[in-house]
Amino acid sequence: MIKVLVVEDSSVVRDFLVYVLGSDPDLDIVGTARDGEEALDAVRRYRPDVITMDLHMPKMDGLEATRRIMETMPTPIVIVSGSHDAKELAATFKAIEAGALTVMATPKGMGHPHHASTAKELVQAVKLMSEIKLVRRWPRTNNKTGALPETIAPSAPARIRVVAIGASTGGPPAIQTVLGRLSKEFPLPVLIVQHMTASFTEGFVEWLRPAIKLPIQVARNHEVMKPGHVYVAPDGFQMKVSYGDIIVLTTDPPESGSRPSASYLFRSVAEVYGGEVIAGLLSGMGRDGAQALQLLREKGAITFAQDEASSVVHGMPGEAIRLHAAMHVLPLDKIAEMVIAAAHRRS
Repeated sequence: MIKVLVVEDSSVVRDFLVYVLGSDPDLDIVGTARDGEEALDAVRRYRPDVITMDLHMPKMDGLEATRRIMETMPTPIVIVSGSHDAKELAATFKAIEAGALTVMATPKGMGHPHHASTAKELVQAVKLMSEIKLVRRWPRTNNKTGALPETIAPSAPARIRVVAIGASTGGPPAIQTVLGRLSKEFPLPVLIVQHMTASFTEGFVEWLRPAIKLPIQVARNHEVMKPGHVYVAPDGFQMKVSYGDIIVLTTDPPESGSRPSASYLFRSVAEVYGGEVIAGLLSGMGRDGAQALQLLREKGAITFAQDEASSVVHGMPGEAIRLHAAMHVLPLDKIAEMVIAAAHRRS
């Protein structure tokens, strides 16, 4: 049985979450808490395998509770939010920055046509996150940069046209770290696929915007990419590129259970740009993107994978390493400088 602690200040929502999660025979609701202070006590008392965490609570909010738990008793945390406002949703990603693993929408209520599907999504997320073994939240890196990787020089294509990055669980803070080190003079468009629950992408972009120097937006269909701009794949769409540096959004089926999918994006940049690409996989669960990254490497692209020590979950980058798809296996704090070194070799 998976031991679950439910943290939620609203008694109605708390009882609803207990009902939804407790309906699964593999989940055991060992306790509940109404605020962050109670949550800290409950973690010590019950030693849960996973926690669902509300953010807006009295006494101690969910953000501070997440920080305290990850510093003292590291436990997988799933943020559960009922908000639909992009700026409010951005606050949920501060909790992920603090060490929470993912954010999920509160399931729809009983009688809603999407109740069963959204309840199932939350149950599955709680089960998956409970399997992640945390020692402690991996430390944030500073902004110092060392020597640029020497391995870029002999093997890099003479021209680079685009950067493509895929990530899943643990990806948001990793993406923030990489993008945060790119200067406003960075010469290439950057395409991002980040697996997350539908309706949270706008909040993700709002959270990233003040932390990075490059303009960032959710990608739009038939938009022409601009140098030094970041484009994040939207909810429920596959993102690819077309000739003329055009972004195309489709409703093609999910790949590896994901839409958007890193594999889908990587194959398209391989077709359009061949080896004139920098592409890589950051922290994430599953295998999405690994085989397509191998295709890019075979075409001569510069490929990378985040190393295991700095990844929250090493599934996606680990699979790329196993397939020898990654030319560079790097700690998170070295990825941006490699990207910068390769980008500035453009002819």
